[in-house]
Amino acid sequence: MPQLSKKIAENQKLVSSDAFDLPVKVLQFGTGVLLRGLCDYQIDKANRAGVFGGRIVVVKSTSVGVGGDAFADQDGLYTVVTRGVRQGKNVDDTTVVSAISRVISAQENWDDVLKIARNPHLEVIISNTTEVGIQYVAENLFKDSPVSFPAKLTRFLYERFKMFGGHKNKGLIVVPTELIIDNGLKLRECVEKTAKQNQLGVMFVKWLKYHVKFCNSLVDRVVPGKPTAEIQAEMEAELGYEDQLLVVAEPYHFWAIEGDDRVKQVLSFALANPDSIVIDEDISFYYERKLGI
Repeated sequence: MPQLSKKIAENQKLVSSDAFDLPVKVLQFGTGVLLRGLCDYQIDKANRAGVFGGRIVVVKSTSVGVGGDAFADQDGLYTVVTRGVRQGKNVDDTTVVSAISRVISAQENWDDVLKIARNPHLEVIISNTTEVGIQYVAENLFKDSPVSFPAKLTRFLYERFKMFGGHKNKGLIVVPTELIIDNGLKLRECVEKTAKQNQLGVMFVKWLKYHVKFCNSLVDRVVPGKPTAEIQAEMEAELGYEDQLLVVAEPYHFWAIEGDDRVKQVLSFALANPDSIVIDEDISFYYERKLGI
């Protein structure tokens, strides 16, 4: 049975060759199934619709989880299998997601991560580093790779600030998806505290305040972990190829992002997914709705 990337070479209908030529617009911290089954899936859908036009570089921050070798072996491709019931009808769909350009290990290739900060096309940062990921840790940003996620993000943003001289048009939209209330505000607090602790300067703190937008967000989709070996084998037999990164998800998916007109303009991938992505100045209603359900 061929690997996914070889199957794509045989069947160009699964993924358009143009998908690989899109510029990198998104940096993502985390390789987990929720990001791949919801956020990356939505961006891929928008790319197919000709709306967003950007790919994702993923930063693997820890030594656990999905390895970069699997992504490299499959050219960043993976399959999302959607199974369940929608409006009383059974759903069984498959999508080959081509939005991920490559995966970089923060521990082993931190300099390569910083190079992405110098990318003029970059617009968005997404993260899911688990609920404990958004915590302040006092550390030196300029000694090897920072340990905590807020420290990594601060160092990355500082690199971008220096590269573009603090230009307002090179600020980014940061959308954490960790399942804590006010995740954007809490991440901003950690980044600002880290910047001050490392004495990164008044101008950098000012650039953070006015030109880097941290958005609270809420993600909602049931995306189980890696299927059992038996189920994996059954699915691969149906698909006709092997996929080390295969993701299974329920049909329902929803992403609420707190933001203004600038956020709506940059996160244009929402235009291709109006039923499942909402950008609003106040998303507290969606928290309350999910809690109530």
